[in-house]
Amino acid sequence: MTKIKLALCQMNVVDDKKENLNKASLMIKESASENADFIILPEMFICPYSNDKFIEYCEEETASPTLKRISHLANENNVYILAGSIPEKENDKLFNTSYLFDKNGEIIAKHRKMHLFDIDVKDKITFKESDVLTAGNDITIAETEFGKVGIGICYDVRFPELARLMVEEGALILFYPGAFNMTTGPAHWELLFKSRALDNQIFCVGVAPALNENASYHSFGHSIITNPWGEIISQASEKEELIISEIDLDIIKKIREELPLLKNKREDLYEIKRK
Repeated sequence: MTKIKLALCQMNVVDDKKENLNKASLMIKESASENADFIILPEMFICPYSNDKFIEYCEEETASPTLKRISHLANENNVYILAGSIPEKENDKLFNTSYLFDKNGEIIAKHRKMHLFDIDVKDKITFKESDVLTAGNDITIAETEFGKVGIGICYDVRFPELARLMVEEGALILFYPGAFNMTTGPAHWELLFKSRALDNQIFCVGVAPALNENASYHSFGHSIITNPWGEIISQASEKEELIISEIDLDIIKKIREELPLLKNKREDLYEIKRK
């Protein structure tokens, strides 16, 4: 199967875990009714984006009601679901973690955000995830019936080395659940997803929470799919929205034959030579 129907669930996240989980469930069911093959939820889809809420909303993987619900929905609807991310607790540490479920509701991959969101844009936004979160250290690749996919989270998309490593492991689609803000989003969101797709000649997908003006953190929204030519093929607004879009993985082969960038790279330029 080379054609995949993706469903991007740009949901409005509020300060109520039960309400958020119910909203995610409704969007998953609607996506399944539209014959989606692969459903993606946003970063921190059960939790307002703030350090204090990460602590309040955190769940342990082995006793997570959120993961149990998503597992049931994946199995019930016979779809892959990338559960955006949740604040995951393990012992005394918290992680920003994404889980991929197969059609049987089994977890086939988990990604802990590697690059934590620590920024200070003067007079605009300051945020330091590392105050409460611990960074992951694993590159995440999953084998699906469509081929291999790679998973990052939000700030991970800014690091082209990570994307290239996933692609060199065979990933054909890179998924980045993310919650860019109203400063970095307008400036960089589109550019980064177009760049990662173009650099690696793959599909690149970002799924964000909708803009909630009542929240302390304002998500940019604009969930997006970019293709191997660096084009935007689907994009949301800032509002709550469900995007369903079909992609064809055969395009990757076509574009790589037309522009054989990966074959023609100079290996010697990528090696550090010390004398």
